[in-house]
Amino acid sequence: MAKRAASSTDAIVKALRAYGLALPGAHPKSPWPDHEDLAVNDKTFASLGVEGQPFHLGCKLPQSGAIALMLPWATPIGYGLGKSGWVSAAPPAGTPLDVAMFEARSLESYRAQAPKKLLKQLAG
Repeated sequence: MAKRAASSTDAIVKALRAYGLALPGAHPKSPWPDHEDLAVNDKTFASLGVEGQPFHLGCKLPQSGAIALMLPWATPIGYGLGKSGWVSAAPPAGTPLDVAMFEARSLESYRAQAPKKLLKQLAG
């Protein structure tokens, strides 16, 4: 995948990564090039692209997956993960991005993957 000039999506990727890593027990995970995923207990909860690449986010959405899939740029993740509620968001360049929505989806995915002892540490 070719690199592109830094854009406003790079700031969103940084913000989402910081948000996810602030969750109890969260840590980075890089399963392959051009992915800097977020994990808890070594289980990925957010598949996040890297800065300099087109924005994409993949999350496990057991509650809001059907709603997320109503967006024209959201699809079930391949390799059978879509059957388990994993959704990929890959909006076209220039699409306004709602950071709060992506944070909420990351949190839902975190809640689906994290052990109960870490969920108890979440505020609210």
